[in-house]
Amino acid sequence: MTLVGATEATAWPGIPVPRTPEPLDPAEAYLVDRARDGDRDAAHRLGRLCAERDDRLGARHWWERAARAGNVDSAYNLGLWHRTHGTTEEAIGWFELAAGTGDADAATNLASLLLERRGDIDGARKWFEQAAEDGSRHAARRLALLCEDQGDGMGARRWHFRAAVDGDLRSAHDLGFLGYAAGDEAEALHWWEYAARGGHAEAAYHMALLLHAVRDEKGAEAFYRLAARADHAGAAFRLGDMALCRGDLHTARACFERATQTGRPDARRMAGLVCARMDDKPAAAQWYGQAAADDPEAAFRFGLLLVADHNDLKGARHWFRRAAERGHHGAMVELRTLLPLLGASPEAEECLLDPAPPYWSRPAEPEQAARAELAVAAARRRGDPAAEPADLVEILGTWDLVTGDPAAVASPLGDGPDEVGPADTVGWLARASGVHRVAIEHLGLVRATLLRPGTAPLPTPAEVEHVLGTARDLRSRLGLR
Repeated sequence: MTLVGATEATAWPGIPVPRTPEPLDPAEAYLVDRARDGDRDAAHRLGRLCAERDDRLGARHWWERAARAGNVDSAYNLGLWHRTHGTTEEAIGWFELAAGTGDADAATNLASLLLERRGDIDGARKWFEQAAEDGSRHAARRLALLCEDQGDGMGARRWHFRAAVDGDLRSAHDLGFLGYAAGDEAEALHWWEYAARGGHAEAAYHMALLLHAVRDEKGAEAFYRLAARADHAGAAFRLGDMALCRGDLHTARACFERATQTGRPDARRMAGLVCARMDDKPAAAQWYGQAAADDPEAAFRFGLLLVADHNDLKGARHWFRRAAERGHHGAMVELRTLLPLLGASPEAEECLLDPAPPYWSRPAEPEQAARAELAVAAARRRGDPAAEPADLVEILGTWDLVTGDPAAVASPLGDGPDEVGPADTVGWLARASGVHRVAIEHLGLVRATLLRPGTAPLPTPAEVEHVLGTARDLRSRLGLR
């Protein structure tokens, strides 16, 4: 609800600039006479006139007269007035007076004040419920979020549903995530599609990710395009990745370059990769150079390009070192080879003597990348801390690496997981690596949760960090990178 009775020219509720009141015209003089005789509607209209000419004290005076005489709109306006210029207690008092008559907007504002300035959750919930029952979509959404904070899943679904069917696309998007986290992918798809077709770019993107995760590439591409029309950086990146897989380098380059313009950092490295494949070395160097400071893979590739095309050994040494400091194995190998050519010793490089945790440079499976992004988005939706998608991809990729190629992970005894049987894969890995069985089971459980949400709570950042350590230790002991 906006200021009741105000016109578009009203500067309310901004801080007014005091000025000398203009002489009353006959119509206003008539309203003053009526208001002084107790006409509450005339007093309300006078308050509006005062607000229009930035006379905030005059507005308060007449609205108080009208509100005390029973004008609900004036009571609501006084709540707005005191929220900006007065005290919280007075604002709450006036909003409560208006809300008590069934004014949904007043109830919503009252609930917000109680929650944000007093921390009165029970009081806020009561007034949000009243406003939502009276048809306030905004109150229904606020109530749904409050229910989520209190762990009331059924209440959250009920009020998000009320807001969504009334047109709130944010609540439809949230319903999709509630369904996804509970393992109900059909519900997630329903609500994300509902929101996406209404113009919600994030919902379109998450719809596409879920379709990608279940291998519906045609459907995924359609919704990535829908999100990309709203300049969604992730959507442009995914479209570039799909085009690259098809061998359509021109489309991939255009998509990755568009993603760089809309805020996707790793798109610079991918644009460089595509340019290199197109034999556009200057463009490749430009993109790799822009990404190299923060992207170990880009730094590594930039170093290779400097050696191959410019014989710039000193420049390559700098970028190989930057990548090696982040644990990039390929960069460490190249740096060891390069240093003697520059008259330097590998022992002089700290990053080679005390290597950082290994950097995961294997390409991610599209389905794994989609699941990782969805898990992170589900956690961050309400501002909760979350792991990085790349860490989740490393966890998923590690499990596939150590269990998917028996020849690569054959134990010293000559047996592999296929010979032991799938049911004892964890036991085989424990015997082959020396990593504790419980730690490997934990890695497998986190992987299963990421691939099948709803089977367990999504992992916390602390849990991801712990499991990531297990994954790296497991690869190291098995001689894998």
